[in-house]
Amino acid sequence: MADTDTHRAIETVFRIERARLIGGLARFVRDVDRAEELAQDTLVTALAEWPRTGVPDNPGAWLMAAAKRRAIDGFRHERMRAAKHAEIGRAIETETSADVEAIEAALDDDLGDELLGLVFAACHPVLSREARAALTLRLVAGLTTDEIARAFLASGATIAQRIVRAKRTLRDAGLAFEVPRGADRAARLASVLEIVYLIFNEGYAATAGDDLIRPTLCFEAMRLGRILAGLMPDDPEVFGLLALIEIQASRLAARTAPDGSLVPITEQDRTRWDRLLIRRGLAALARSEALGGADGPYALQAALAACHARARHADETDWRRIASLYDRLVTVMPSPVVELNRAVAHSMAFGPDAGLELLAAVEREPALARYAPLPAAKGDFLFRTGRLMEAKAEFEKAAALSRNAREKAFLLQRAAACDG
Repeated sequence: MADTDTHRAIETVFRIERARLIGGLARFVRDVDRAEELAQDTLVTALAEWPRTGVPDNPGAWLMAAAKRRAIDGFRHERMRAAKHAEIGRAIETETSADVEAIEAALDDDLGDELLGLVFAACHPVLSREARAALTLRLVAGLTTDEIARAFLASGATIAQRIVRAKRTLRDAGLAFEVPRGADRAARLASVLEIVYLIFNEGYAATAGDDLIRPTLCFEAMRLGRILAGLMPDDPEVFGLLALIEIQASRLAARTAPDGSLVPITEQDRTRWDRLLIRRGLAALARSEALGGADGPYALQAALAACHARARHADETDWRRIASLYDRLVTVMPSPVVELNRAVAHSMAFGPDAGLELLAAVEREPALARYAPLPAAKGDFLFRTGRLMEAKAEFEKAAALSRNAREKAFLLQRAAACDG
C-alpha cells in the first residue's frame, strides 16, 4: 500500500512538473522528441528510486538533474557530432560531484523561464496554427495524441503526424528553447495568446461535429492562461486573455439544454453561471486595466464579457456600454467578425434597424461569404422587425453553412418559428 501511495505521489509530481521538465530539457538538447523521451525515462527512474529513498524536497529539481545527467550519458554513448560532443564534454569536465547538490537546489529557480521557453517554442509562428495548437496541448498541457484527436475531431494518425512534423520543423529551424527578449518577445507573445484563445474557442463553440462545446479544450486553455499569468505577472494582455477565458467559461454549464441544444445568452439560466470563475475573471480584468491594458484587444473583449457577467438577468444587460466597447474594439482589432459582432450589439442597444444598417457593409466582406453567424444575425434582426419570411430564408442559409450539428438544429428551429 505504501508503494502504491508513493507511486501515486510520483505520478502527481510528474504531471505537475512534466511541462517544465520538457522545457528545460528541450533547451538543453535542442530536440523536443529527445526531451520527451528523457522526461519519460526519468519518470521510470523516479518510480524505481523514490519508493526506496522517499520523495525529494525539490522533486522538480531532482527530475531535471537526473534527466540532464541521462542526456549527458546519451551524448557520450551515441557519439554525437564532434562539436556537440565537445560542448557537452566541456560542461562535464567543469562539473564535479560536489556541484550536483547545488544544481539540484538551484534548478527550480529558472524553471519558470524553461516552461515559458517551451510555450513560446510550441507557439512559434514558423508552425501552422493547427500545428501550434496540437503541439501546445501535447507538450505544455500534457494531453495524449488520442485526447487531442478527440478534442479536434481528427484521427489519431492525423494529429500524430501533425505533431511529428511540428517537432521536425522546430528542430530543423535550430530554435533555442528560450524566452525571447525585447521586441521579439512582444511579437511572439501575440502568437502564444492567439493559440491559447484558439484552443479555448474550439472548446467553447465547436466548429464541427455533434457537440456544441468541448469542455476539455476550455479547461486546458484556462490552465494555460493561468500558467502564463503566473510566469508573466506584469503583462496586461496576458491578464486580459485570462479574464476573457474565465468569464466566458463561467457560462459553459448554461450554454446547452439537457438535449445538447444551444441556449442563447439572453435565455440562459444565470444561476448556473459559475460565480467563482466570474470573480476570478473580473479580478484578472482589473489587473490588466491596472497595468495599462484597458484598450488591449483581449481586455476589451473581457470587458464585453464582463457586461454580461455583471447582469443577474438578461434585461439588466448594459447593451449601450457593449456597443460602445465594440466601437473601441473595432479600431484596435479591425476585422469583419468584430464588425459583425458590433452590428449585433448595436441592434440590441438601438434596435434591429440599427443592426441592419451596420450589417449592410459587413455583408460585402468576401471573408464572411460562408460564415454562418452572418446570415444568423441578419435573420434575427429581420425577425425582430417582423419581416418573417426574409428572416426564415436567412436562418435556413445559416443552417446550410453550419458544420456543427447542434448549431444547425438551433438555426432550423428558428427558421420554423418564422412560420408562426
